Amino acid sequence: MIFNFDFNDYDAVIFDLDGSLVDSMWMWGAIDREYLGELGYEVPSDLSGAIAGLSFYDTAEYFKNRFHIEDTLEEIGNRWNEMAWDKYTNEVTLKKGVKEFIQACYNKGMKFGIASSNSKELIQQVLKCRGLLDFFDTIKSGSEGYASKPSPELYLAAAQDLGVDPKRCLVFEDITQGIMAGKNAGMTVIAVDDQYSAFQEDEKRELADHYIYDYGELIS
Repeated sequence: MIFNFDFNDYDAVIFDLDGSLVDSMWMWGAIDREYLGELGYEVPSDLSGAIAGLSFYDTAEYFKNRFHIEDTLEEIGNRWNEMAWDKYTNEVTLKKGVKEFIQACYNKGMKFGIASSNSKELIQQVLKCRGLLDFFDTIKSGSEGYASKPSPELYLAAAQDLGVDPKRCLVFEDITQGIMAGKNAGMTVIAVDDQYSAFQEDEKRELADHYIYDYGELIS
């Protein structure tokens, strides 16, 4: 697939967070193991596939029902936030080339949004710690009640906040459900390589408009 990136074709860039903007999918696997271990469970082999693309709220509901957890959904979410806070602050890194790409887009007057299933508090924390928070004009989180990907709700809400036609939005996603969400919103979607979703690579390439290993590929 030939994809010629031109800044002039877009008015906004909307990122998924985990696995797309930051290299953090490893962290959630570690949290799943630690959290379920506290409850006396091992991580089932099908868990990552079952929760891929689910909103923060829907993931908590899935855990509660599958593992018969007595805590409320809010308590489950709060525990995950506690476990993730330190890792987002001190261990999670940006995807290769993304900071330079954002600066290049910013210099062209483009707007920025986040559309992530993660909680808003964690999104803001990782952006702040990586020096990116001030670039973003809107953050749409799955914890705010939006339908889980592949529903386009998160992306359409972000575009509305930005005041940008969805067709003029460029999306970055790392899993198939997210790619489908961006395409269902009528946006151009670039798939980002990520070790966590390597098993989906062929499908990601088929669904997305382009596939990258490094954001520098778009500005070189």
